[in-house]
Amino acid sequence: MTTAGPAALVGVAADAALAVPGVTGLPPRLARRLAAAAVPARTYPTSHHAPPEAGVRAERAADGSGWRVEVRCALAEDRRPLDVARDVHDRVRAALTSRLATDRLTVTVTVTRVAARDDRT
Repeated sequence: MTTAGPAALVGVAADAALAVPGVTGLPPRLARRLAAAAVPARTYPTSHHAPPEAGVRAERAADGSGWRVEVRCALAEDRRPLDVARDVHDRVRAALTSRLATDRLTVTVTVTRVAARDDRT
């Protein structure tokens, strides 16, 4: 086990969540979307896509003893959302526990959207 900062944990959590069958993306939080909308449009084609890490937030617990991680997921309609959310929780928790020097970890999974396979916006 090693200690890690929020940026490293966010990347590990995003990779673990995206590896779960049924997860189509990790949409950013509303504040990030609003901030991106306020920036003048860019001319390159990927300007409207946020990186996967935008849908994950990691922060130390208030007392400094552990971590709180929030993962926001968009899902495909071909699996039950509850099953996918549980799988995301379990995989993210396992991936982060192996990276942390503490087992005090809270993982919250929020399903933001369930869409058809061909609707991945």
